[in-house]
Amino acid sequence: MYVCLCHGFTDHEIKALASAGTRSAAQVYRHFGVKPKCGKCVPYVRDLVQSDSDAGAQGCSGACPCGR
Repeated sequence: MYVCLCHGFTDHEIKALASAGTRSAAQVYRHFGVKPKCGKCVPYVRDLVQSDSDAGAQGCSGACPCGR
């Protein structure tokens, strides 16, 4: 699903970045070399990064409902 329509990045891309160690929305935008335009995606980006880091902190395994 597209999270940012202004820059065209998806939830899958954000989750991959979070799995690789990205821990903030600012780091996501820096990775793509952009700044938020309209800002509507910022809360979603934050939530995706946070939920992935929370799942990693809980030690998810292949049986986890988050898909890891």
